[in-house]
Amino acid sequence: MARLNVNGVVREVDAEPDTPLLWVIREQIGLTGTKYGCGIAQCGACTVHIDGAAVRACSLPLSAVEPGQKIVTIEGLAPGADHPVQQAWAELDVPQCGFCQPGMIMASAALLAQNPRPSEAEIRQEITNICRCGTYNRVLAGIKRAAERGQSG
Repeated sequence: MARLNVNGVVREVDAEPDTPLLWVIREQIGLTGTKYGCGIAQCGACTVHIDGAAVRACSLPLSAVEPGQKIVTIEGLAPGADHPVQQAWAELDVPQCGFCQPGMIMASAALLAQNPRPSEAEIRQEITNICRCGTYNRVLAGIKRAAERGQSG
């Protein structure tokens, strides 16, 4: 048994220590907004926050999550989807198919929490999530709009 603080709720999960955090979140806890993409931490569809840092959950074993660390999934980012990144995404119609977007939003929110006014070069360097639809220009515009608005959360 492991105790995880996910979206502000402490939950007990029964999973092997080497089980990827992604599968614990999706299968044990039932939060399916965090997506499986590649399974090798390349695409970023599985991005969650651990103590505010963007982490790719598909390759992080459950045993690597330390007691007391706070995990936030896309479902817990903001009540009512009112985080500035989520608002910018909706206003600019950023996603195309949308599959990668929970991870893209989580990575973008973590970037803005660390660097509220990133340059375009910093955004391009830090946001390494992959979008099969190629909406990178809209993602960039969304991050810039969220930065202008001021991030919270």
